Amino acid sequence: MGWDIKVDAAKCTGDGACKDACPVDVYEIKGGKAVPVNADECLGCESCVEACEADAITVTEE
Repeated sequence: MGWDIKVDAAKCTGDGACKDACPVDVYEIKGGKAVPVNADECLGCESCVEACEADAITVTEE
């Protein structure tokens, strides 16, 4: 079981809230946008979704 992480670049403000909230460092900020660089580490906790005020992140079970 894994998790599919999608970041809507059009909505993402790049404030890093998702990066700060993630307990396993899934995200990096690249080019002013959040990018899931370690998606295999995702726990599916959705703390990033809750932290994202722009509603730019979705996490779904694969």
